[in-house]
Amino acid sequence: MTSVDNISQEIMRQLRVYANGVRDDVEEITEDVADELVSELRTDPTPELTGDYRKGWRAKRVGNKFIIHNATDYQLTHLLEKGHAKKGGGRVPAYPHIRPAEQRAIDEFLRKLEAVLGP
Repeated sequence: MTSVDNISQEIMRQLRVYANGVRDDVEEITEDVADELVSELRTDPTPELTGDYRKGWRAKRVGNKFIIHNATDYQLTHLLEKGHAKKGGGRVPAYPHIRPAEQRAIDEFLRKLEAVLGP
């Protein structure tokens, strides 16, 4: 009976080793994709007056997640992404730059994750 106990303990140990390896891989992929997204948002062709909006993109780790935000001109993100009304009437056209970059980051994350974990 002790050999069965040893087998079950060894299986559990191997599963823990595998889970830790997967966790490390996922954290590394998440950080890489977050950095790539920030870099893409900084180089995206948005309207540029001073460059503060472009330079303000940051990736902030919260637990096991990353939050991508604009630290300098956070008020402009929605206005540029969706467009807005002008003071004298009319509308300013939208410059969708966050959603396409986000979608590319999601696709890249899934591609890298499948490469590490397999199909």
